Amino acid sequence: MSLRSPLARARNHGSARDGVHHWWHQRLSAVLLVPLVIWLVAALRVAAGGDFIAAREWLALPWNTVFALLFTLTTFYHGQLGLQVVIEDYIHTRWLEVSLQVVVKLLALVLALMGSLAILRIAFGVAPLAG
Repeated sequence: MSLRSPLARARNHGSARDGVHHWWHQRLSAVLLVPLVIWLVAALRVAAGGDFIAAREWLALPWNTVFALLFTLTTFYHGQLGLQVVIEDYIHTRWLEVSLQVVVKLLALVLALMGSLAILRIAFGVAPLAG
């Protein structure tokens, strides 16, 4: 039996004020993805009947290259943020939680870099890698 009041027990056990930063990043990346998805749908409609050369010329336009890179980077960042929340909420073994967080962050980084490199190679007309 404790002689402390419920208020005294609750003090210093509240919010760490750390989740707001993460929440804002998740919401802002989601808002940024809305026009980028609209752009992607329009881009796929334009490229639907063409060949690789036409798609490469279209992607080589500066705005399209920038939007493709923004879409790729924002998608992986937003996905990583979402998976971070899922892992924090449902994985309760500390070593497994930390390991999964590291794997998700590294995987998102590697895939975002690979996607960005592919977009830039196509936009700049670099020959495909052999093998």
